[in-house]
Amino acid sequence: MEKALLPEGVSRITVPVIALTFYAVASGYLMSLIPLILSQFNIPLHYASWLASAFYSGLLFGAVIIEHIIHKLGHRNAFIGCLVTFSVTAVALPVFANGLVWLVARFIAGVAVAGIFVIVESWLMTGDEESRMKRLSVYMLSLYGGSACGQLGISVFGINGVMPFILIVSPIIVAVLVLKFFACTQPNSQASASLSIKQISRLNHAAIIGCIVSGLTLGAIYGLMPVELANRKIEHTDIGSLMALVILGGMLVQPLVSKLNKFMSRIMLMATLCMLGMFAIGLTFVSSSLAVLAGALFVLGMATFGIYPVAINLGCEKLDERFIVSATQVMLFSYSIGSVAGPVVADGFLSQLHGLLGYLFAALLATCIYMLVAASRTKQQMVTG
Repeated sequence: MEKALLPEGVSRITVPVIALTFYAVASGYLMSLIPLILSQFNIPLHYASWLASAFYSGLLFGAVIIEHIIHKLGHRNAFIGCLVTFSVTAVALPVFANGLVWLVARFIAGVAVAGIFVIVESWLMTGDEESRMKRLSVYMLSLYGGSACGQLGISVFGINGVMPFILIVSPIIVAVLVLKFFACTQPNSQASASLSIKQISRLNHAAIIGCIVSGLTLGAIYGLMPVELANRKIEHTDIGSLMALVILGGMLVQPLVSKLNKFMSRIMLMATLCMLGMFAIGLTFVSSSLAVLAGALFVLGMATFGIYPVAINLGCEKLDERFIVSATQVMLFSYSIGSVAGPVVADGFLSQLHGLLGYLFAALLATCIYMLVAASRTKQQMVTG
């Protein structure tokens, strides 16, 4: 059916990308919703950073175990299982208004999301290596586009009652139906092989650092940016729009990243993205205008959300296809390490002068310096080689 209507490359990625988009809408709404409804459910506000870290701890744990699940169930069935698990954890939040239950639910949600990421990334990374960046761009566009739409749920549907949770679960149900009833070509999960410790140590170090830093920044943005904006006395109706701008920037940068990849090395591209993010944050240091903040958050989204696809593509460069699932698992594990640490470390910056943006500036500055040094060493090795 689908094969007959669409070219091979499109038919293989259409179904997982559509399902991912519906998941992203639900996840985007939920991510911004959670920090804003703590008081509504009588949960202390300091749980915000711990809930974010619980989620990313689940992401870390899920990145370790998901390869075995994919190998056993296949990409499609594993994807469906992860979506169902995620929806159950969302329903548990309003049903059990208890901080400990929420921490457990967010941990399990993180495990499920780790599965979704590894499944879709490995699904799209198999095949022609030259077009991987384009496929990753499609992946990121759907992920961030869906997330941006979900962020707008705060402004459109609000944060009160159980209605937001009904609206969160509904797209997940649609995603499951798409995977269940639409034909698609899956990778051969039975042919995949695990990377050894020695092989993992030989993966590009800049790629692994890029994934860690992506986690350090995005984990803090997702988990604490709504709190940071609330601390700046911004109305709840505007917080959703500002968060959507961050995601929209991350979405729109994907085609640009794919094009720039042809003109500079991936390491230099990550350094350039860090510089872009530092420039955006610097604007907020010299101006308190809401318009400047909105523009800065849009550009910051471009910078921070652009790093991960470049890093994962660098990590899988010239890698045998049977190791793709394992490699994406390693990259997600690296991302998760940063994601777990990010909200906790960033929480200490919230009371400082520049708040969360000061933390993001420091993280991007250190990464930029590392990438410039790594690019210089790579160039020297090419010259001496």
